Amino acid sequence: MTVTLNSRERVLRLFERKEIDYVPVFSGMGNVTVHGLKKYGYKFAEIHTDARKMANMAASTYQLFGFESAVVPFDLGTEAEALGCPINYYSHHAEGVIYPTVKQPLTEEIAELDVQIPADLAKRGRIPVVCEAIRLLKKEVGDEITIGISILGPYTILAQVTDVGPLAKACFKQPQVVSKALDKMTDLIIQLSKIYQEAGADFSTIREMGAGPGILSPRVFASLIHPQLKRIFANVELPSVLHICGNVKLIVDQMVTCGAAAISIEEKMNIAETRKNIPADTIILGNIAGYDVLVHGKPADVDRVVKEAITNGVNGIWPGCDIWPEVPEENMKALMASARKYGKLESC
Repeated sequence: MTVTLNSRERVLRLFERKEIDYVPVFSGMGNVTVHGLKKYGYKFAEIHTDARKMANMAASTYQLFGFESAVVPFDLGTEAEALGCPINYYSHHAEGVIYPTVKQPLTEEIAELDVQIPADLAKRGRIPVVCEAIRLLKKEVGDEITIGISILGPYTILAQVTDVGPLAKACFKQPQVVSKALDKMTDLIIQLSKIYQEAGADFSTIREMGAGPGILSPRVFASLIHPQLKRIFANVELPSVLHICGNVKLIVDQMVTCGAAAISIEEKMNIAETRKNIPADTIILGNIAGYDVLVHGKPADVDRVVKEAITNGVNGIWPGCDIWPEVPEENMKALMASARKYGKLESC
């Protein structure tokens, strides 16, 4: 039996562990490009605060190249802003790609942090903008591709609203204080996921980029981070992906047991080796280098890494982090073409 699917069906069936025709090419992280900016005549600084522009840019990578998801928001400041942190959008930069950043944390000392989740969370910061962008995407391209949401993990949000240095030290010296703050961040993520789901999101990616082995030991991850992630995935209805940056070999088994529908790993990980150490039915998304290969490589390099990823056992061709917006057009075309060339699933 031959199964012919569109992009939306392909990705959703992957999460449902149903038969699909090709390995999909998608992401739950940033994938806007300067080619999309040119298509719509936008400046990068203005696409973060306007729902219409956010939706157009999220859809543009699909419209231009066939990329199989549209994801919002594009930066890492939405959660911190909703909790009261001011954000610098660099709106005075008319040209170039500069991502918004947190201007100032709520406090520099974790012991002084007293975060209260707003009762009107859906109205705070840019959350209304993101929700409206989701609704626009759902209406305009939602029958063709999946609409994804990018949400920071609890430790990574905490690192945005306080000082990351004292926070890392407090994980060893004041673990109970950190655990209490992480509980609040986890509650925030669960509530935010429900808000985005009601707006029409199809899947979410929890980006716990700040809690990898390069920052926290596997023991600290097990005691402080794993329980929070496990609670998130037990309480979020959307199919969800767990992404952690860097070489996660020391914690990949813990990532799997957090309960996400899939894990996302980057190019520092060997997919074939990883497959040997985790359950065979784990959905692995990865591990194309979104900067070193997609931006600085040639189409032949893209072809090579896509072939390697599929051969080594990825379930979805998925950049290891945000696609840097200045990715060459020919490399995006090579990404899609290579996935179709090597990613045909014969069982379908």
